[in-house]
Formats: sequence, structure tokens, C-alpha cells
Amino acid sequence: MKKNRLLSYEWDAIAGILAAVVAIVLHFLHVIDEHIILPVVLTLMALLFINFMRHTRNNEQTAEQVEHILKTVSKINASLATPDIVLIGPRQLRTSNEQFARNMRGEATLFNVCLSMYRTQPLFDALLLPIFENPQVTSVQFVLDASQQGVWQTDILPKLASGTGASKVKEPRWCSLQKNLSFILADTQPHGATEALVSFWGEPFMSQSTAHNVPRYILHVQAHSELLTQLIELDRHCHIHNTD
Repeated sequence: MKKNRLLSYEWDAIAGILAAVVAIVLHFLHVIDEHIILPVVLTLMALLFINFMRHTRNNEQTAEQVEHILKTVSKINASLATPDIVLIGPRQLRTSNEQFARNMRGEATLFNVCLSMYRTQPLFDALLLPIFENPQVTSVQFVLDASQQGVWQTDILPKLASGTGASKVKEPRWCSLQKNLSFILADTQPHGATEALVSFWGEPFMSQSTAHNVPRYILHVQAHSELLTQLIELDRHCHIHNTD
């Protein structure tokens, strides 16, 4: 390591500076006159100029390498496809729900959600209340299986009545939903693109207990995903069937 450190020193510049110092000291001691000092100074200036030119070239090569690396990284990023669906695990579950609720705008659709998991006030406040309190959300439409009417009347409506944003909640559309698929669908900020949070009833996506069900994993469906078309079609089909 000491050898590498010694090799890294600018010995030509050091030698030139030492020569100039020695020449100046000898001149002050009247050992040599200015006719000898002048060539020494000129030689020192030449050495410093050569050293400067060498460093300038090294800097140019470094800049070229950095530019090449940046172009390579840009090409790699451009070749990487943005995922259509992002899996969200237990550690990011609450944060992702809160962020999605904050970014929602317009009409929000909650399709086939499990109402039993909103029975406790903490889960209701954490998962539903941010949607109701979001000023950008104009209305909330629940699309539910008819078997959940009892839970809606006894557990959800009282919490809505005592909270804010209840006026946004429309009368649920009651359907016959045999699927275990559940999702929250809404336009999101800042560009108003439609996105969705998708979950599935039962293990391993939902932790089931005798008291209530709690989501464990959800899927964040991005705006460019073709799956959104299928989700919108499911909601539309239920709406048509409900109005017949």
C-alpha cells in the first residue's frame, strides 16, 4: 500500500518545486544570480503546464467514461418493462392502502369486499375512513353479495353515521357474487389514470378467523395493465344484472 501511495505522488511537480525553492534560497544567499534563476523558473512553469495538460486529458477520459455509463444505464432502464401488477405484502399493506386512498379521485368502487373485516373500529378507521375523508373522492359505490346485507346494516351503517364523508356513500348494489375476487377501483392522481387494489378471500391472501378477516397480501394493478379492463367488466356485468 505504501508503494502505491508513493507512485501516486506527482514527482515531476515535486521535483520542480524543490528545484525552484533551492534556486531561490541560493539566490538569497548570493550564491547564484538571476540569470540562473530564470531558466529554473521557466522549467518549473513548463513542468506545471505538462502536469496540467496530463490531468486535463485524464479528466476528459473520466467524463467520457461517465457519459458512456450514464447512456448504458439509460438503455437498461428503457428496456425494463414496468410491471402490470405489484404484490404488496404485510409490511407494506397499511402504507399502500393509505397512499392509494390519498391518491383516489372521482368515484370509488369497492367490489365484493369482505365487510366483516371492517367490523372493528380500528380496521374501519384504517381501511375505509381515509377513502371517505379524501376530498377528491366524490362518491363511494359498494358492490356487494346479498349475503352481506346483515353485516352492512348492523356493523357498517352505524360507523358511517358517526363518521365524516357518509354523504358520499351510495346505496350498495346487491348482487349474487360467487367469486372470491375483491377489489377497490378508482381514478388516481396526478393524471387521473384508473388503478385498483385487488385481493382474494381466503388463504394465503387473507387471514381468516372467527371474528373477522384481515388482508395479508394485495395486488396493486397499475394503470397500463390489461387486467383493469376485466375488473371494470365485472363491475359492469353486476350492474346490468342488478338492473334487470
